[in-house]
Amino acid sequence: MQTAGKRTCLYSTAQLDAIVTDMARQAAGLLTGRTQVAIVGILRRGAPLADRLCERMANVYGLRDCLRLNLQIKRYADDLTLLHPETQLTENPAHAALSLDGYTVLVVDDVMYRGHSMLRAVEYLAGKRPAEIRTVVLVDRGAAKLPVRTDIVGVRLDVAPADIIECNVPPYEGEFRIDLMQPGASAHT
Repeated sequence: MQTAGKRTCLYSTAQLDAIVTDMARQAAGLLTGRTQVAIVGILRRGAPLADRLCERMANVYGLRDCLRLNLQIKRYADDLTLLHPETQLTENPAHAALSLDGYTVLVVDDVMYRGHSMLRAVEYLAGKRPAEIRTVVLVDRGAAKLPVRTDIVGVRLDVAPADIIECNVPPYEGEFRIDLMQPGASAHT
């Protein structure tokens, strides 16, 4: 569903590829000396971002054999419409008995908005008894209302509360890019 308003591309594919490479460098630094690593993507767009991060860490820094998981968490629609009053996590039955004891976990999402999804992911994963949990986001809007911080941030974008940051991430969209959507603004201004 396309929202009416003004759309501006803030970051192109080439720019985001460089940003993801830098995020991989930061992640590799956090993971130095760790032997058990789990990379957890928050569905939807956090999952392919986690895949990109894993690929860069493997190809550039030789960090292979990471456990790769996804979590399905939903609160807001892509246009920031509230879908659920409480943040909903749907547990994958294969994860029910999963132990992350001794693991360093990186939780990856596309946008840190209010912090609900990331907090829910961290709460759930903490129950799996990891040694530590670190958070990674492509975009931090600087508007978190919950006690969640991001350890690795691709870009920080301070935008008006009504504006929408759209992370377009294949395979969900055709092109890897970040757009700013300003509902109600004229597309010709």
